[in-house]
Amino acid sequence: MTLQQEIVGNAMQMAVVSLQPGQTVYCEAGKFLFKTTNVTMETSLGGPSSGGGQQSQPGGSGSGGMGGLLRQAMGTAMQAGQRALAGESLAFQYFTTQGGEGTVGFAGVLPGEMRALELDGTRAWFAEKDAFVAAESTVDFGIAFQGGRTGRSGGEGFVLEKFTGRGTVIIAGAGNFIDLNPADFGGRVEVDTGCVVAFEEGIRYGVQRVGGLNRQGVMNAVFGGEGLSLATLEGDGRVILQSLTIESLANALRKAQGGDKQGPTGGLFSTNAQ
Repeated sequence: MTLQQEIVGNAMQMAVVSLQPGQTVYCEAGKFLFKTTNVTMETSLGGPSSGGGQQSQPGGSGSGGMGGLLRQAMGTAMQAGQRALAGESLAFQYFTTQGGEGTVGFAGVLPGEMRALELDGTRAWFAEKDAFVAAESTVDFGIAFQGGRTGRSGGEGFVLEKFTGRGTVIIAGAGNFIDLNPADFGGRVEVDTGCVVAFEEGIRYGVQRVGGLNRQGVMNAVFGGEGLSLATLEGDGRVILQSLTIESLANALRKAQGGDKQGPTGGLFSTNAQ
């Protein structure tokens, strides 16, 4: 059953979800806005079962006796630990309608767009940290750690949210979205590391140095405002970028308050560079 949802608004969008009997939708703590009285809300540390299976209801009885309960508790602790290491919310909120259709509203935390992605079970989606808003209980939420050099250089790219299974997942970003496929641009695009919102499985994500260790490379890093790295996206698949980065928004707010710490050159001279 497809999740019925409508994304409304302009500068600060929200998603209004119509829940049918038997449907459950979950969100990260802090993304819930409102609900009708026939929709129940429960908070749980556990996420949907791996592989996109139906989440057992929070507070419901477990199966498999003591061993099953122990395995479930260990799995929940590992999921919560992963999210804590990633800087994500520890808990999820689950919403289920009782006796007829119900309505729930969700939103992101920054001014910008939202997008509903439909997963058919064949391809996973990856998103930047904090992009997740809500999803059907048939969609599994996981954490993908971008290892090694890429993670340390990429800022937002170190930790990615991973969505698998079947159903609808709703994400949010800052500013306006642009959809593209690297295959339409020679197979590769290079973007600011803070502009990546989400991409399909099959897209290769990496980070590269801006220029070489020469005069122009130093000029790019010091005066260009991008620091030393750019994100690279390669392959054939959907990519969603955003027009506003969290760092640029933070710098604009500091400047408006008379506390601009980026300096006249930006880049490596910015005290906010990661």
